[in-house]
Amino acid sequence: MAKMRMDLLVTLALGQVLSLLICGIGLTSKYLADDFHANTPVFQGFLNYILLFLVYTTTLAVRQGEENLLAILKRQWWKYMILGLIDIEANYLVIKAYQYTTLTSVQLLDCFVIPVVLLLSWFFLLVRYKAAHFIGVGVCLLGTGCMVGADVLVGQQQGSGEQKLLGDLLVLAGATLYGISNVCEEFIVKNWSRVEFLGMMGLFGSFFSGIQLAIMEHKELLRLAWDWQIGLLYIGFSACMFGLYSFMPVVMKRTSATSVNLSLLTADLYSLFCGLFLFHYKFSVLYLLSFFIIVLGLILYSSSSTYMAQDPRVYKQFRNTGAQPATALPHLGPLEPSVTYTSLDQELVEEPPVRVV
Repeated sequence: MAKMRMDLLVTLALGQVLSLLICGIGLTSKYLADDFHANTPVFQGFLNYILLFLVYTTTLAVRQGEENLLAILKRQWWKYMILGLIDIEANYLVIKAYQYTTLTSVQLLDCFVIPVVLLLSWFFLLVRYKAAHFIGVGVCLLGTGCMVGADVLVGQQQGSGEQKLLGDLLVLAGATLYGISNVCEEFIVKNWSRVEFLGMMGLFGSFFSGIQLAIMEHKELLRLAWDWQIGLLYIGFSACMFGLYSFMPVVMKRTSATSVNLSLLTADLYSLFCGLFLFHYKFSVLYLLSFFIIVLGLILYSSSSTYMAQDPRVYKQFRNTGAQPATALPHLGPLEPSVTYTSLDQELVEEPPVRVV
C-alpha cells in the first residue's frame, strides 16, 4: 500500500514537471508572437528536432545490432516518416495559433487531446477503462471549466487576436494530431524504446521541418530584428521543448498517454499564475479551486489500473513466439474474461513486447 502511494505521488510530481515545461513553451511562444512579431512556428519546431537529432539519432547511429539506426530504418522507416510528419504539423498548428488567439485559449483547447487519446487508446491499443477513469477525466475537465469561469468573471481578455476563431480551430486541429502522436509514442516506448522514438523523431522531424522551413519561413527569418532578447526566447523555447520531448516518454512508460495529458491540464494554471506577474492578469480564487479539482481528478484516474483486451489479431504474433503459457504467469487475482490487467508499476509485471505488423 505504501509503495502504491509513493508511485502515485511520483506520477503526479512527474506530470507537474511536464506541465511546467509546457508553461515555458507557451510563454516563450507568446512573447515571440506578441512582442517581436516572430511568425516562425516551423523554425521553432526545427530547433527542437535538430537537438533531438544531435542527441538521440546519433546515439542510434553508434549502436550495434537490431537497435542500430540502419536496422530500424530497414524495418519500418515509412511508419516513422508518417509519425514524424504528424508530429511536425501538430507543433506547427499549435505554435501558429499563438499569433491569432490567447495564451489561455490555446492551452484550454488543448484539452481536446484527451478524448482523442481515449478513443485511439481504446480502438488501437485495446486499453479498457473502468468507471474510476471516466470519473477522473470528468473531474479534470470540470477543473478546466472552473478556470474558464474564472476568466469570464474577472473579464480577462489577455490580448485577444483579431482572428481568434482561426486560432482556436488551429489548436483543435493540432490537438487531434497530438493525440495520434501521443498514442503512437506510448506504444513505441512500451514495446521498443524511448531512444528509438526520439531518434526517429529527430531524423525525420529535422529533415521534413527543414524543407518546410526553407519553403515557408526563410523570408520571415531574414526580416526579424535579431538581438539578444529574441535569441534568449528561442533558446528558452528550444530548451523547454527538448526537455518535454525527452522527459515525456519516461512518464508515459510509467503511466499512459491519457494520464500524461490529464497531468498537463495544470499547465494552464501555471500559465495563468505567470500571467499575474508578467501580464498583470486579475486574480480569482477559482484558479486555486480549479487546480485542486484537476489534481483530485488525476488522483482518481491514477488510483485504478487499466486493462487490455486480448484481441486475437493483435496477439496472434505474440502467441506464436513460444512465450510462456498464461498459466505460468503469477496469480494476479480474479480477471475479467479475455483481458490482461496492466499496472502503473511497470517493474512488478513485465509484459513481453508486442509488435503489430
